[in-house]
Amino acid sequence: MTPEDYLEGQILLIDKPLKWSSFQAVNKLKFGLIKELKLPKKFKIGHAGTLDPLASGLLIICTGKFTKRIEELQGQAKEYTGTITVGATTPSYDLETEINETFPTEHITEALIQETLPQFIGEIDQKPPVFSAIKKDGKRLYESARAGIEVEIKTRKVTVSEFEITRIALPEIDFRIVCSKGTYIRSIAYDFGLALNSGGHLTALRRTKIGDYSVENAVEPEAFIEGLKTV
Repeated sequence: MTPEDYLEGQILLIDKPLKWSSFQAVNKLKFGLIKELKLPKKFKIGHAGTLDPLASGLLIICTGKFTKRIEELQGQAKEYTGTITVGATTPSYDLETEINETFPTEHITEALIQETLPQFIGEIDQKPPVFSAIKKDGKRLYESARAGIEVEIKTRKVTVSEFEITRIALPEIDFRIVCSKGTYIRSIAYDFGLALNSGGHLTALRRTKIGDYSVENAVEPEAFIEGLKTV
């Protein structure tokens, strides 16, 4: 593609590596395009939906006039695969924070797991994690959480259209889920643990689809930059 193509507008499918922030991925592409294709420093580029550093997978990045489509892309259904580890919780509901409480798991069977699944399909009420970027009173929730300030968080309605268990090797439970915008998979992991009369937290997460876009067609940021050098 030519510099003009990127300025006019492109949708780029990026496979975000683990431990990268979405901001880092966008910056990597931005400075690569500036360096390799001599694009102006102020050209438009942005992503359509944040992916946590502890998650890998599909990140849609828009350039030029296609940045106007970001809101539309953010609203599409998303598919994830991941792992819930039962028997313990963390304040962040994932591996960002240390385990704060442990629970029994001896009573958890495959039958119980499958019986619990329907509670999480359809429109559900979900409370976002305290360690999240949602703003309350002008402040990000994670800022208050890290400062030890307790904040009341309201539940919100989200839709889970598909939720299946793909592997059970306790304490690990692998899953695939398709859900609406605004769904916190970390909260599902935590709530699923509670529903099993135990505890749970998210120990792996990968975004595989956004709408009709699949991670199978995505490239890692480094590979994208290498590809620009051959243009």
